[in-house]
Amino acid sequence: MATKLIYFVRHGETEFNAEGVRQGPEGPLTAKGREQALATAKRFPKENGRPQVIIASPYERTKETAGIIAKELNMRKVEYSDLLKERRNPSEVVGHWGGEPEVRQIIDRIDKSYHADDLRVSDEENFSDLKARAKKLLVFIKRRSEKRIIMVTHGIFLKMIISFMTYGDTLTASQYNTLSYFNPINNAGMAICSYTPHWFKEGEWKLLVWNDLA
Repeated sequence: MATKLIYFVRHGETEFNAEGVRQGPEGPLTAKGREQALATAKRFPKENGRPQVIIASPYERTKETAGIIAKELNMRKVEYSDLLKERRNPSEVVGHWGGEPEVRQIIDRIDKSYHADDLRVSDEENFSDLKARAKKLLVFIKRRSEKRIIMVTHGIFLKMIISFMTYGDTLTASQYNTLSYFNPINNAGMAICSYTPHWFKEGEWKLLVWNDLA
């Protein structure tokens, strides 16, 4: 029952990131973002301890980041999973600059204030939705046969994954927002986690590294 290592990588910088625009699935990497992804790719071991699989969000920016990593590691295939997608933003903010008053008001309410777990401003994926998806992802990882996994995902959802690892089912929106605010994750930043299964009790998740940058 060997310990698994999971390398969570946030995508490289996008054009929308650079402009401070809230994004949906679309948006390619900038030249800087591609350089960030390559620098992160070069940090993975290529012989002993080599990652066995890359699984990515199907969004444009994560697909591009995962492709750069796969090429550097000479891995032929990238798998995609909707479990790794970014939180679905409210339609009202997608494609808009974050400094617009209406956009800032919505994002502050969702991300920077204490609120009920079931708060829903519009058609977004709310805290309860995101928490449930993080739980499903951890089950997905447990069931994978690989022991070294790269997962390319997004900033908000990556914070939710780590929050759920830390608090489990007791996680509240207030706890998540506090953790999220004080623990930024940079473009192409890496979080390394381990999962150790046990015969007679629940397996153990550990966060080993947070926001590791090339």
